[in-house]
Amino acid sequence: MLGSERTPLLADESRSGRRRRDSAASDRLAEEEDALLTSTTTPSTPSTSGSTIWRSRRVREILLFTWALLATAAVIVLAVVIQHRNSSSSPSDPTTPQPQPQPPSGTSIPKNGNGKRNLVFMVSDGMGPASLALTRSFRQLVDDLPIDDTLTLDKHFWGTSRTRSDSSLVTDSAAGATAFSCGRKSYNGAIAMTPDFQPCGTVLEAAKRAGYMTGLVVTTDITDATPACFASHVYYRAQEDEIALQEIGEGVLGRTVDLILGGGRCHFLPNTTRGSCRTDSVDVAGLAREKHGWTYVDDRSGFDSLRLGRNVSLPVLGLFAGTDIPFELDRKNMADVYPSLSEMAATALTALEEATRDSDQGFFLMIEGSRIDHAGHFNDPAAQVREVLEYDKTFKHVLEFLEESETDGVLVATSDHETGGLALAWQTPGELPKYLWHPSTLARANASAEHLYFLLREHLDSNLDLVKDVQGLKEWINSKLVVGHLGITDALDSELDTIASNPDAALQLFSHMISRRARVGWSTAGHSGVDVNIYSSGHPDTDKLRGNVENTDVGEFLREYLGVQDGVQEVTTELREKMKLPQPPTNLEDLQMEQLARRLITRTDM
Repeated sequence: MLGSERTPLLADESRSGRRRRDSAASDRLAEEEDALLTSTTTPSTPSTSGSTIWRSRRVREILLFTWALLATAAVIVLAVVIQHRNSSSSPSDPTTPQPQPQPPSGTSIPKNGNGKRNLVFMVSDGMGPASLALTRSFRQLVDDLPIDDTLTLDKHFWGTSRTRSDSSLVTDSAAGATAFSCGRKSYNGAIAMTPDFQPCGTVLEAAKRAGYMTGLVVTTDITDATPACFASHVYYRAQEDEIALQEIGEGVLGRTVDLILGGGRCHFLPNTTRGSCRTDSVDVAGLAREKHGWTYVDDRSGFDSLRLGRNVSLPVLGLFAGTDIPFELDRKNMADVYPSLSEMAATALTALEEATRDSDQGFFLMIEGSRIDHAGHFNDPAAQVREVLEYDKTFKHVLEFLEESETDGVLVATSDHETGGLALAWQTPGELPKYLWHPSTLARANASAEHLYFLLREHLDSNLDLVKDVQGLKEWINSKLVVGHLGITDALDSELDTIASNPDAALQLFSHMISRRARVGWSTAGHSGVDVNIYSSGHPDTDKLRGNVENTDVGEFLREYLGVQDGVQEVTTELREKMKLPQPPTNLEDLQMEQLARRLITRTDM
């Protein structure tokens, strides 16, 4: 038997005749259905069963159509009844269920359900991607960790940021921080100013106006470029005397910061006082206390009295060093004098959370790992690796704080730029390839090149005769500084000669000695134009920072997350109406060199 086009060819012929008759009937029914759908007729057959089945199908179709029509009508009637009942209920009736507002797309429901939120923004000044690789390998070595062990930062990598400024492909910290604080590109050196020399409102200032508490924590001068860009407005970054005044509340906006912890005490003391670096006799610290109500602490005991934030009366101004807080590599040996970045951050977080406990708004806190940048400028890998480790420790602490807090919060971290052009390998032209570098060399160092430079100067100042005794000075440098602190036992006589004959260049020379032996390379003593990493605690709102973005996109996120976009514009308008600005400088580069030279002299004299 051959199968029809609708009957399998391999049908079992041993089946009963009834099965074959049923199959034939099914074929005829299918052919008749095709004819109905295609408006064709099928050949008549001797049997009358086809027409009978056709009439039966017609009856069934009519019944199904009638049922569908009745069901549709019933649904319509039911919908009208429900609508009538809803419309007759009073909207103000508390027993009537009301639709609940849903969070905007891309946001998560806050922990507390009322929209209150905290934002912590961390800046790793001068830290590029190579700094992370340097620190990761160093940590694996010193802590005997497996090669797949990573930093906390690595686990929260989010994207990358382009860093150029309005005036150069290579930004400085001032233009970089203005991109964060104002969401605007500007010229190198600008402190919250636009390229046309007009002030731009910052996210911190707008947040304060909106009811948030605000804070700044750094390990350099609190008047340095990054913190200054959030709470002051001047033409150029080196105008630190004016920056200090605006930060305590002497600007047209009044006080916008509630907590300041860091270094830079010299800018707050009158020039008639020992330890001042101001060019005038204004007592900024006194003005802060007496006019603006700041609690002022200026040493380790004062910091300890804050009890890591549990005993803070805001506003609080804590200045724990004349200029920079020492590198973490050195600070650990002076912990009774200077607090660490992680200690200051923990204090700020606790103090701000306690201050906003009964508030409808949370807080905005900027934390900067400032001295990663300085280690890059000095080309000192031993100092930089410890700065990054301390920054990573602080990042982890902030994560844990946000996780435990009852208030919704986000951590976003990035760098303003990379410093030093760091390379984890160093090879001179013509040298046979050596694909390696030695973190063990960095592990042997127990002091920074900066600290050794200060020790050398102190030794020379107290032993003036050593200037003439070059051999004696070389022996002291080698035994006390090179072997004793850098852990280098193979110093070349030419290296020691150079340091002894040119002590003013000792900082760079010490850095070169350790970099060369670690086979760590540097392309510059300044900044580079490479992209930098973005990190985050993770939140739907931060998805816009995924991938590769502009640094101004980070600034836009900060204001959007706090909901102060309009507030930033309002502050900008007020600043431009009220600030009485002097004539803009005609040559910013000359001003830069003059003021930075003065700042360098101040640092080496303190």
